[in-house]
Amino acid sequence: MAPWIQGRLSLAPKKGALLVALLLTLLPKAFSQDHGTHSRSTEEPACEGYQVDICGVCEGDGSSCEVVSGTFSRSFLSVGYHKILEIPLGAQNIRIQETVKSRNYLALRTPGGKSVINGNWAIDRPGVFFAAGTELTYRRPNEIRSKTGESITAPGPITQELVLYLIYQQPSPSVFYEYTLPRRSNRGPQSDVLPLVETQQQNAVNGQGFSSTDVSGNENSDAGVHPNQVPSDPIPHTTEHPAAQLSPYTWRRTGTTLCSATCGTGRRQVLFGCVEQVTGTTVPGDLCELAQHPAPQAEDCNTQPCPAFWDVGEWSECSKTCGPGVQHRQVLCRQPLGNGTLTAAAQWQCRHLEQPETTASCQLKICSEWHIRSEWTPCSVPCGVGQRRREVRCVDNLGDVVTDEECNMQLRPEDVQNCDSGPCARSWFFTRWSDRCSAECGEGRRSRTVVCLMNYISSLPLDSCDDKRPEELTPCDIGPCQHQLEWYTGPWGQCSAECGNGTQSRTVVCLLHSNGSLEVTTPSNCTHLPCPPSSRPCHLKRCGAKWFVTEWSSCSRSCEGGYRVREVRCLADDMTPSSGCDPSLTPDDREECNTQPCVPEIDENCQDMYYNCNVVVQARLCVYSYYRTACCVSCTRFSRREAQLARR
Repeated sequence: MAPWIQGRLSLAPKKGALLVALLLTLLPKAFSQDHGTHSRSTEEPACEGYQVDICGVCEGDGSSCEVVSGTFSRSFLSVGYHKILEIPLGAQNIRIQETVKSRNYLALRTPGGKSVINGNWAIDRPGVFFAAGTELTYRRPNEIRSKTGESITAPGPITQELVLYLIYQQPSPSVFYEYTLPRRSNRGPQSDVLPLVETQQQNAVNGQGFSSTDVSGNENSDAGVHPNQVPSDPIPHTTEHPAAQLSPYTWRRTGTTLCSATCGTGRRQVLFGCVEQVTGTTVPGDLCELAQHPAPQAEDCNTQPCPAFWDVGEWSECSKTCGPGVQHRQVLCRQPLGNGTLTAAAQWQCRHLEQPETTASCQLKICSEWHIRSEWTPCSVPCGVGQRRREVRCVDNLGDVVTDEECNMQLRPEDVQNCDSGPCARSWFFTRWSDRCSAECGEGRRSRTVVCLMNYISSLPLDSCDDKRPEELTPCDIGPCQHQLEWYTGPWGQCSAECGNGTQSRTVVCLLHSNGSLEVTTPSNCTHLPCPPSSRPCHLKRCGAKWFVTEWSSCSRSCEGGYRVREVRCLADDMTPSSGCDPSLTPDDREECNTQPCVPEIDENCQDMYYNCNVVVQARLCVYSYYRTACCVSCTRFSRREAQLARR
């Protein structure tokens, strides 16, 4: 027995004859396979009915290749391209995956600087790219709800080296990488794992926007590998003779883990167990070589599409704040994907389910209504056009007053309305003349009060009337006064008004002293002396209420008896209406006039052409030739009456 066989047996004495028999049986086959390698047909038989291991070997145990994996992570980098990893020639089953979704991007290029994915500061659309003799699939999930980051996968093997970069934009990137390499004793240092990270900003190389400086010289680095790089765990090379591996026990697929998704394509891990090669019986794992345990393998599962479902949105707000309204919601047909995301589906794919309602009726509360709370107020002006108001309130169903916006503004009753109190006619009102003269002798004055009021009830006097203001003072003379010396000021006379505002007068003369006698001289002789005032205002007492009257109107008839009218009012000192006047002293507001008989006209050509010529006479329009001709009879009678009054 060969020495290396004896050595192998000495490691497992308990296995005894069974192991010896197995080795003797397999030994010729091993030699024949070793010597017959070059004579094997170039055409590999199909692997029908058997599992292909991670190395692509039919019913293999994963020992013909080594798995290189790791995770690149770094808290902060400068913005730009950073070199992560060099993937050597011959690598296959390449998988590069962002472990956390971020705003960073993955990029690939060849060692010569040619861009493969996301070069020259341009981000490619996800899809399939062909480079290095293989098909590279670039994925970038765009669903908002997806938490999966970018990925690049390729079956390989690649025919030239590829360099992986990270386009840094967001802190704390994390990228997992994994690929397999065939176990070859003559593979040089060029094929070893060389993960790198670039710490400088992009230094455009060959116009592709990549940086070519690695981090091998940085502080805290060890033999060109950055401390943040997670080293791979490749299967160590065995130094034993090939025959030492001919154990009666081997690793074999025994099952899988649960699928990560019930539909839409999930992933599951392949489970391997230690079994006896002859009988296939499962034995404890320590009987198999730990170094020959197959690398972790994953496979797709539950690839059937997931059933679509109705995705129901939130109800919108009610279309009305009160009363019956409508609210809506969005209902979409969606289909789940295996990666946890959703995609839009056609309506017919959800036909197996009853479609939820998209519209529903709603009512937040009963609408409020308008209530009229008061009657119309009096007109704001005593005459002319003014306004009147009333109270209108919005009341809810509980009887409380609420804001107007809660009622229908288009149905709101009027609360302001125009009102017309009639035309504003103004007239002069005045009292009778005072009985007293302002001077005890000589010329004095009597006074009366004059005020302009409307012909309707008014609380305040007006500024002016259209007609000429009646005189408030009239002259009076009781008799001559005695002359005195120098500037003589007589005593102040009586107040011109018994009450209210009036005027007092006194005599002021210039006297000349001569031999004990006094002579009156012209006032010009005393101009060098200050002249005392000859009048002053006076106010004996408050008048209280007094009767005021207007001028008499024109007579209603020019002959055979008519009547004329005037307005009479009782006014207080402030010229406001009062009820304090003595009713027995109320002036007449109507009297007869033109009682003389009518004299027939002699001139047949003098006639009244209009029926309302009495209005022309009252308006004193007979002074105009047109009205004098059109109302000849009325104007002639008026002229005669005026002449008679003048003669009296």
